[in-house]
Amino acid sequence: MTQGSGALLVGQRRREQPPGPGRPRRMRGTRPIALVAGLFTLAQLVLVRPTLGLGWDEIVYVSQVTSHHPAAFFSAPRSRGVSLLVAPVASWSDSTALLRIYLAVLSGLALHLALRCWRGLFPTRVLVTGGAFFATLWITLFYGPQAMPNYWVAAGALITVGCFLRHRDGGGAPGALWGGFAGTALMAWMRPTDAVYVTVPLVVLALVTRRRRALPALVAGVAAGVVPWVIEAYAWHGGLSARLAEASRIQGGLGWHIAVGDQLRSLGGRALCRPCTGEMPALVVTLWWFALPLLAVLALVVAVRRGRTLPTVVPLVCAATVAFPYLFMIGYAAPRFLQPAYALLALPVADALWHLVRAPGGGRRRNVVTAAVALAVAGHLAVQLAVLIAAVDRNHDSRRDWARTAARLHDLGVRPPCLITGYQAIPIGYYTGCSSGATAGHNENTTVAEILRTADSIPVAHLTGPGATPPGYARPWPAGPIGELTARVAPRWSRG
Repeated sequence: MTQGSGALLVGQRRREQPPGPGRPRRMRGTRPIALVAGLFTLAQLVLVRPTLGLGWDEIVYVSQVTSHHPAAFFSAPRSRGVSLLVAPVASWSDSTALLRIYLAVLSGLALHLALRCWRGLFPTRVLVTGGAFFATLWITLFYGPQAMPNYWVAAGALITVGCFLRHRDGGGAPGALWGGFAGTALMAWMRPTDAVYVTVPLVVLALVTRRRRALPALVAGVAAGVVPWVIEAYAWHGGLSARLAEASRIQGGLGWHIAVGDQLRSLGGRALCRPCTGEMPALVVTLWWFALPLLAVLALVVAVRRGRTLPTVVPLVCAATVAFPYLFMIGYAAPRFLQPAYALLALPVADALWHLVRAPGGGRRRNVVTAAVALAVAGHLAVQLAVLIAAVDRNHDSRRDWARTAARLHDLGVRPPCLITGYQAIPIGYYTGCSSGATAGHNENTTVAEILRTADSIPVAHLTGPGATPPGYARPWPAGPIGELTARVAPRWSRG
């Protein structure tokens, strides 16, 4: 006899599956999931657009593998996963549009695979609704086609937790173990700490219930990303403790910081909220965020009643552990930080919404509840679309400004090979085709003496931001305005 939660899961799955030939039924069950993933890819291409230039963090990751631009400084907190992800395109092409299309298609495929890992744990309608909820968040659509790690941690989290539960349900199927390893490795390659926060509850559950066959897959997956990061720490950062200390310093000092308000402010479309000041977005923009914990509680109640507790509790707990450091241990916010938590919450929340719509009761009451849920969902989609469009337009403008600054620097005599220092040196340097340097701050990678020596052999320019004062070494250099910036070019190379 199948025992414990596995029996409940198997029994529930058998009740939900209609009779008939196995393969056609499985294909019918995956088609709606494939449709959601396909529409997700299409929405990225239409709404975010492949013409969106690379952002600051993207430049750091992409420049590590491209031969068309010098590699930007790679700071201590970063991991190499995104660079490996984009290498099949970025290593031979400098086309941003091609990279966007590649990532949009790949992110849609990842969503499809992640949702399929949950088949049998939730009905197909829940998987489709949960996938659609996650895919239509402005954060997911905006970052899906970008060379950033958080979406891929989210996809890895869904794969890992789903395969872990499928392994328990299926009596130790090896396919689920391999899926768990792949999902955990994907997370660890992208952000090792996030992988640890997601897998800790799974490890604890495996130890407590003495179902330990999944442990090697989880540990090996985490090690796949953590070990290279540790090796790199000893090779280039002076050891593991030194890299961890530097990573903490760059992130403002990890410790007790209540960043809940910062995350709320970032929901209005801010890519990075540091320092996180200003007014809160309108309530209509943040209302969904307050509804999430309420729907999570309802999902838990529904799961207990239906005997489907583990598939709901486990993702909820993993969502809480991966969100905790970004809500309470870091002094700034970015909406993408919580993408893994949103992905893990999506399926239980979808289950709760279906319960509200299908709950037993009078016809009039059900109609009212259904209409209210439909209205709330429609309003939520409208808000997400509005925030997305504003964020995309704002980022298109800022990245076009970098391109215009690069063109003006070319006119001033700064052409590859060259070096850019000062204000926004990393993105402007990339768009100019130059290396970037900083003598202080989070991206410190050179000294004044090295900059002056470099100016003897290649063009060097320093950019001063609005109201700022140039460093002593650049003050004598010929200066010229570029919009709100001031560019100073080493005399030997200046055409200004």
